[in-house]
Amino acid sequence: MSSGFRAVRKSGGAEIAKDEMIDQKIGEVQASYDRVAEEYVRHLADELRHKPFDRELLERFAKTVRDAGPVCDLGCGPGHVARFLKEHGVTVCGMDLSPAMVEQARKLNPGMEIRVGDMRALDVPDESWAGIAAFYAIVNLPPDEVRQALREMWRVLRPGGRLLMSFHIGDEMTHVDDLWGCAVSLDFYFFRPQWIEAGMRSAGFEIERVLEREPYSPEIEYQSRRAYIFARKSG
Repeated sequence: MSSGFRAVRKSGGAEIAKDEMIDQKIGEVQASYDRVAEEYVRHLADELRHKPFDRELLERFAKTVRDAGPVCDLGCGPGHVARFLKEHGVTVCGMDLSPAMVEQARKLNPGMEIRVGDMRALDVPDESWAGIAAFYAIVNLPPDEVRQALREMWRVLRPGGRLLMSFHIGDEMTHVDDLWGCAVSLDFYFFRPQWIEAGMRSAGFEIERVLEREPYSPEIEYQSRRAYIFARKSG
C-alpha cells in the first residue's frame, strides 16, 4: 500500500484514494493499448482462423442472438470477433477502451459501429443489447472491477439476453512491461471459472454452460488453459 494512500485514509479519504488508483490503472491500460494497437492488429486480427473451438462457440452464440437484436463485441480490440459474428448474420457493434484500437477496428470493419467505452460504466441505456460477446475482455480488470463490469453487462442486456465470456484460467496476476516490442504497463488477471460463475449469478445471470480447453500451440497463443461461459439474463 502506498504512503499516499495511507495519508488520506482518515475522514473517508480512503475510498477517494482507491477510486483515484483505479482510474490511474485504467488510464495505464488505455494508454498501453493505444501504443500497441498496430502490433496487436498485426498479431491477433486473424487469430480466429487458427482456433476452431472458438469459432464453433461463436457460431453457437450467433445462432442464439441472430434474430434477437443488436449484439456488442465488448473489449473488441481490432474487431475480429465482431466481424465473425456479422458474417454469421448477427447485427453487431464493437466497443473498446482504447481509442487507437477503435480506430484500427474501424479501418478493418468499415461501416460497423465501433466506439470507445468502459465496460465498468457503459454509456448505454438499460436493456439495449440482445447479446454480449466478451472474449478476453476482462483480462486486465482486478476482481472488484470484474464484478462491476458483470453488473453493467446485466444492466444493458435485454431480458433473455445472452452473454458469452472467455478468460484465462488460474489464480495469478502477471504484469507485462513489453508487448511485441511496445512499452506497456498491463496487469493480466487469471480467474477460476467457479469464481466468475458466482459473480455472474450475483449480477443476476443464469449459467447455461461452462467449457474449458487446453491452449493451442505457442505459435498461436499464450500457453494458458481457457474457459468459456454461456450465460443468460433471466426474464
